[in-house]
Amino acid sequence: MTADEVAAPRLWAIVGATGTGKTGLSLDLAEALGRRGRPAEIVNADAMQLYRGMDIGTAKLPVAERRGIPHHLFDALEVTDEAAVAWYQVAAREAISAIHVRGADAILVGGSGLYVSGVLWDFRFPPRDASVRAELEALLDRLGPGALFERLRAADPTAAERIDPRNGRRVVRALEVLAQGADTHGGALPEAPVLWHPSTSILGTAVERDHLVGLLDARVERMWADGLLDEVAALRRDGLERGATAARAIGYAQALAELRGEVTRDEAIAQTQALTRRYARRQVSWFRRYADARWVDARTAVADALVAEIEG
Repeated sequence: MTADEVAAPRLWAIVGATGTGKTGLSLDLAEALGRRGRPAEIVNADAMQLYRGMDIGTAKLPVAERRGIPHHLFDALEVTDEAAVAWYQVAAREAISAIHVRGADAILVGGSGLYVSGVLWDFRFPPRDASVRAELEALLDRLGPGALFERLRAADPTAAERIDPRNGRRVVRALEVLAQGADTHGGALPEAPVLWHPSTSILGTAVERDHLVGLLDARVERMWADGLLDEVAALRRDGLERGATAARAIGYAQALAELRGEVTRDEAIAQTQALTRRYARRQVSWFRRYADARWVDARTAVADALVAEIEG
């Protein structure tokens, strides 16, 4: 690596399953870079942390605990807005480019696989068609996600393998893309991915599965103990139930059901725990395909040592 390459602003990515310590490692990394004379700023890559007011259920780091490090794309949307990965790709890359112009490194942090991949690699997202989507969403409301998933599986088995059959929003999007003449929905890493920013380093956080399950279950219980139901009640007054994305977030959908009297608290917690564990498994599968990622245990990783190993 030349002196010019060392001095050039770098893009770091910290990825991994929920509950594996990405946030803490991002703060440690930013401080380690600062000690080497390289200021750093953090960019959110968690789809639900984009939403203003969705704090407890997303484990969003309070401003007071951000160690004075600039954070971007937190609280960027209202709960009635739809989070679209194509929009996010543009917003995140603009934030990263602005950080680099300021002479700082950017640290992309989050576990939303397609969002992260859309920033790191040369992803091009297919266009949208509002009329086709409206028709598909009407079918979703009438028939449910299962029927539409069967339609997707018949049309594009490869895409169907990568989509949760219960995720009606993603099934609708896949069918919308196919309806516009695409051969496949895509939504996976390209066969030979090309980095968007040439100076990119990826750190993956991992915790042993048996231990992670306990951490996640305890985390969900803390969410309710810390006041998730009150948070959701307030967001409900702000229109949460009208949100196409936010209202379906794990934990928030179950808290809404509890507020409506459809489930008990114990049932809401148990459902959230099961969905969180399933989501974490999907995250692990997604990020394990990142061939160049350096995997660490965030509980024991020393950021200064990581920076020294990567930058020399």
